[in-house]
Amino acid sequence: MLFNSVSFAIFLPVVFILYWFVTNKNLRLQNLMLLFTSYFFYACWDYRFLFLLIFSTLLDYFTGLKMNDAASRNGRRFWFWLSICINVGFLGVFKYYNFFAESFAEALSTFGLKTNFWTLKVILPVGISFYTFHGLSYVIDVYFKKINPERDFVNYAVFVCYFPLLVAGPIERATHLLPQVKTPRVFNSVQAVDGLRQMLWGFFKKIVVADNCAQYANAVFNNEGDFSGSTHLLGAVFFALQIYCDFSGYSDIALGASRIFGIELLRNFAFPYFSRDIAEFWRRWHISLSSWFRDYLYIPLGGSKGGTGVRIRNTFAIFLVSGFWHGANWTFIVWGALHAVYFLPLMLLDRNRKNTDTVAQGKMFPSISEVVQMGTTFFLVAVAWVFFRAQDLSHAFLYLKHLFTKSLFRIEVEDIKKISVGADIIYLSVLVILLLLAEWIQREKKHALQFEAGKTPRFVRWSVYYGLIILIYWFQGSQQQFIYFQF
Repeated sequence: MLFNSVSFAIFLPVVFILYWFVTNKNLRLQNLMLLFTSYFFYACWDYRFLFLLIFSTLLDYFTGLKMNDAASRNGRRFWFWLSICINVGFLGVFKYYNFFAESFAEALSTFGLKTNFWTLKVILPVGISFYTFHGLSYVIDVYFKKINPERDFVNYAVFVCYFPLLVAGPIERATHLLPQVKTPRVFNSVQAVDGLRQMLWGFFKKIVVADNCAQYANAVFNNEGDFSGSTHLLGAVFFALQIYCDFSGYSDIALGASRIFGIELLRNFAFPYFSRDIAEFWRRWHISLSSWFRDYLYIPLGGSKGGTGVRIRNTFAIFLVSGFWHGANWTFIVWGALHAVYFLPLMLLDRNRKNTDTVAQGKMFPSISEVVQMGTTFFLVAVAWVFFRAQDLSHAFLYLKHLFTKSLFRIEVEDIKKISVGADIIYLSVLVILLLLAEWIQREKKHALQFEAGKTPRFVRWSVYYGLIILIYWFQGSQQQFIYFQF
C-alpha cells in the first residue's frame, strides 16, 4: 500500500477512527488494533512475506526473553548469536545471495574457470532491511543489558511492525519507541494538526518535486551518450533532488501520520542539502540509519579512538557497510567508498565536528563562504549519487566521463528540448526553488510547514495549504514508486 495512493487515503482515516473513537479507552486494544492494521498494511504488498515478518518478530522477542533468563554467560551468547545469524541469514539469502554468487562466478571466470551457480528467483521482501535492523538493535541492546526484554509480545510486535515506519523507516530504537507503545496516549490536537502539515509537505515533495525530477533524471541517465556535460550535470542534480524529496517526503509522511496517533518517531532528515561539509551532510541525511551504524558498528570497532590506521579502517567500514546495506550492487559499495574518501580529510584534520549548528543560524542569508561550502558539498554529493543511480559500474563511469568534458561549462538548448518541453522544465525549476526557499526559511524547524501559533497569519497558512493541495492534485499523474522500497 503506497502512501500516495487512494487505498492509503481510505486506510488512514479508518485506522484513526478505530484508534481514537473505538479502542481509545483501552491501551491493550489500541496496541492490538495497531498491530493488526500494520499486518494488513504489510500484507497489501505481498501476504506471503507477512509470515517472514512474523517469524522475525517472534525470533527476536523470544531471544530477548531467553537471553534474560539464561543461567550462564554462554547461554546468553548462544541465543544472541542464534538470533543474529538467522536475521542476517534471511537478509543475506533474500537480498545478497545472487550478488555473491554472480560476483564469485565472474571472479572465477577471470581465471578461465567456467561456473554455473544456482541463483534464487525471489522477490525482495518489502522493508526487510528496515524491520531486520529494528530487531537487531533490540537484541543487541538486551544482550548488553542496555534495556530489559519486553515480555508483552503485542508491545514488542508493534515496535517492530508499526505501519508508518514498517516499509522504509525511520529505523527505530526500542529505547525510544517501546516506552511510547507502553504508555497510554491522549489525543493532542496540536500534535495531530502539525502531523497533518508534515504529511502535506511530504506529499508535496514526493508527488510534485520527486516524481517530476525523476522524469528528467531518467531521460538523461537512460541516454547518457547523447548529451553534453552540462546536461549530464543537470541529470545528476535532478536525481539528487529526486532521491532527497522522495525519501525525505516518505519520512515526513511517516512521521506526520504517526503523530496523528500520538507517537513521535525519530527524525530522519534535517535539511541535508544545506550542509557545509560531508560530515554535516551525514548528520542530516537518513539520520536513523547513520546513527544505527555509528552505535552498532563504528563505536564497537573503536570509533575515532586509536591510531590513524584504525580511524581510517573504521571510517571505510561504516561507509562501505552503509553502501552495501542499500543494495546488492557494486555501485552502492563504490558510492559508500566515495563518501568515505570525502569524509577522510575532515576526520584526519579533526574538522568533522566543525559544523554542528544550523547554517546561518539566526540569520536570513548565509555568508559567501557558507554558500561556497554548501555548493561544494552538494556537488560532491551529486557526483556520488551517479553511482547510486547507475545500473552498474560501467554505466556510472561512462556517465561521469560524459559529465566531465569541456561541454560541462556550456548550456546546450537542444539538449533541454530533447529531454522535455521547455516550459515544463521551467515550471519544475520554479517549484524546486520554492521548495528550497521554504526549507531554508524553516531550516531551524523540524519540517518546512511547522508554523508557530500566533506568528504566522491564518490567511498565509491556509493559502500555503491550499496551494500545495492544488499542486499535488495537478501533478499526481506522474506517480513513481518510492525509491527506498527496493532496500
